[in-house]
Amino acid sequence: MKVVIVGGVAAGMSAATRLRRLREDAEIVVFEAGEHVSYANCGLPYFISDVIAMREALLLQTPESLWRRFRIDVRVNTRVTAIDRDSKSVSGFNSITGESLTENYDYLILATGAKPRALEVPGGERALSLRDVADADALKAATVGAKTAVVAGAGFVGIEVAENLRHLGIEVTLVQRGSQILSNFDPEMIEPLQAKLVSEGVDIALGVEIASIESNAVTLSDGRPVAADIVIAATGVVPDNSLAASAGLKIGKTGGLWVDAQQRTSDPHIFAAGDAVEKQGELTGDQTLIPLANLANRHGRLMADVIAGIGRESHPALGTAIIGAFGMVAAVTGLTENSARKAGITAQAIHVHPGSHAGYYPGSKRVSLKVLFDPQTGRLLGAQGVGEDGVDKRIDVLATAIRAGFKVDDLMDLELSYAPQFGSAKDPINHLGYVGNNVMNAVTPTLQWHELDSALAAGAQLIDVRTAREQEMGAIPGSRLIPVDELRDHVTELEGEIVVHCAVGQRGHIATQILRSAGKSVRNLDGGYATWKSGKDALARAKG
Repeated sequence: MKVVIVGGVAAGMSAATRLRRLREDAEIVVFEAGEHVSYANCGLPYFISDVIAMREALLLQTPESLWRRFRIDVRVNTRVTAIDRDSKSVSGFNSITGESLTENYDYLILATGAKPRALEVPGGERALSLRDVADADALKAATVGAKTAVVAGAGFVGIEVAENLRHLGIEVTLVQRGSQILSNFDPEMIEPLQAKLVSEGVDIALGVEIASIESNAVTLSDGRPVAADIVIAATGVVPDNSLAASAGLKIGKTGGLWVDAQQRTSDPHIFAAGDAVEKQGELTGDQTLIPLANLANRHGRLMADVIAGIGRESHPALGTAIIGAFGMVAAVTGLTENSARKAGITAQAIHVHPGSHAGYYPGSKRVSLKVLFDPQTGRLLGAQGVGEDGVDKRIDVLATAIRAGFKVDDLMDLELSYAPQFGSAKDPINHLGYVGNNVMNAVTPTLQWHELDSALAAGAQLIDVRTAREQEMGAIPGSRLIPVDELRDHVTELEGEIVVHCAVGQRGHIATQILRSAGKSVRNLDGGYATWKSGKDALARAKG
């Protein structure tokens, strides 16, 4: 059996090495258009600032090491330009020598990945990108002597590049055409990271794009000039499936290459995986593009299993992702409120803001978590987290819970590790379960931060049940202060629709029970003042 693989990074090399472990008799040939294979492209931004100081650390394998250990024939600087499906062969050329090639296959694997979106503006050819090791070398060289930089696009790569340029002392403007950074988060959840970037000297320009690029500056779409010794295009990627399209393989509605549950394309002898391929969303059932390395590696392994005769199928994707910058971490899995709304899925949200570990042990940091669930069944639909510590392990637990089909109140009963320096006796995950259980069972009716204005306009009165000192430090306009410990003395004064709030929701829950016991119509502001302020700050930032 002869297997030809086009693309030698995540999906391609995972397929090649897994297939060798399963089939020692297979002939495996890998063509890679670039100079390197099996490199750590997620580490490239950190090479720019020498957080990863050794370039060699990014090169996980070489053609020589892959031949020695796996007897895989890896040919770099070799671009495949055509597929002949009738003869089951590929053709192309070596970009260094110009030598042409033709190679037959029994099975063909396409792992061509994605390519950066170009800045199609006057002077756009000056913009650098960051997709491979050669790009990283060019960007690192450009930082020498540079004082200013503009990064177009505030997705994962754009933020990581901005952070590392700031580590070098370069003034950075992050340009985002949307109303917030990281559009796959809800606004109140991503605002702490936005605020952190600004506090670290990153100028965030929202609602604008680069209109033109000059020799040492850019002009934004609002006419504003911004100094720019370096311009980086980080406006996302598009599937690199021109090879597949020219061969007549089916392309999906997303623009990604269509594959079935075994990563097989519309040609039964051709498989595909990675960033060029569309994935099925687990919670919507829709096809989507998710350019993540973990999915590429997982599907690379699966292709090898199927080719070797092991009957496996891919599982729909959640899109779990995480990013850190300047010590702040943001993570997401499954649906957000925005994506649920677009998909026509009804979702109930809850927010909590506990500590990363026991508050009496030094170093505890706030962890802000949000989960979405089906208000009828309780099934978990998505989660987001932001904070300086403990976000990563919580989002992984929540991603696992969603994958397992848990309901929100199942989180109450998870037995999670506890010692004061690592967590709390009531872990933030359990806390989500308790709050979700109260909401599901109508013990504590709630409303969201973005629903408050409408409730107040309809005549509801807002009661702040925090302390006077807390209210002095920040208050919601129109609120009346009645600390929760004094609330029972004022119950008879309160009539009509009532909304209560505290700092994060816990005292609001107590206040809700006091007022409900007195026959009052009351709702607790979900996530309290902390969530409301974060959401309002995000809206204000979007408006400039």
